[in-house]
Amino acid sequence: MKIALIGYGKMGKTIEQIAISRGHEIVAHIDIDNQQDFDSKEFKSADIAIEFTAPSVAVENYRRAFNAGVSVVSGTTGWTARMEEVKSWCKEKDLAFFWTSNFSLGVNIFFAMNKYLAKIMNEFTEYEVDITETHHIHKLDAPSGTAITLADGIIENLDRKSSWELDKASKDDKIGIKAIREGEVPGIHTIRYESDVDSITITHDAKSRAGLALGAVVAAEFTYRKKGCLGMSDMLNF
Repeated sequence: MKIALIGYGKMGKTIEQIAISRGHEIVAHIDIDNQQDFDSKEFKSADIAIEFTAPSVAVENYRRAFNAGVSVVSGTTGWTARMEEVKSWCKEKDLAFFWTSNFSLGVNIFFAMNKYLAKIMNEFTEYEVDITETHHIHKLDAPSGTAITLADGIIENLDRKSSWELDKASKDDKIGIKAIREGEVPGIHTIRYESDVDSITITHDAKSRAGLALGAVVAAEFTYRKKGCLGMSDMLNF
């Protein structure tokens, strides 16, 4: 499979190594200093573009990739208020768009655990719930897309919660999300249910970016020759 990389920082380089080790060819690298290469024959020859950049530029990256006739797999977060717009472009160009807030298999198992625990806790109203996420200092969006996905999973299954707030304590129908930025932490996400007598905590602690990068390449393999908007639930079938 021919892969174009959009974003060539630490994540892009890790994806490149894993893709090559799995027998794929990297045909183009798009970064901040060569945006004109979206129009290059090398980029247009790609079967899939894998995109990890910043929320401020992600949507424009998708638009330019679609205009070049290239389907996109992306893990950039913080832009999803424009999701319907991106989906319409994907449909218009008859291409594929695979997006997730986190490509890690472990995190997606954690998503499933989070939903199941919320269903159980729906019966136990004496417990308050909150979320804490910790990432490296280079991460631009807060809370993380993974934390938002976790909050959404709780809201879907816990009747007493309907929304979330950043950097505020959980109260009434709102889930508090605390976002911490320190060092080079790849990503730690914790869900905590607390009552007057005890607490229940589940945590996912990423050891490196490698799990995310591998998941992105596997998602590209899954998306190859498909059309429409896809996600981890389509690929993993939990």
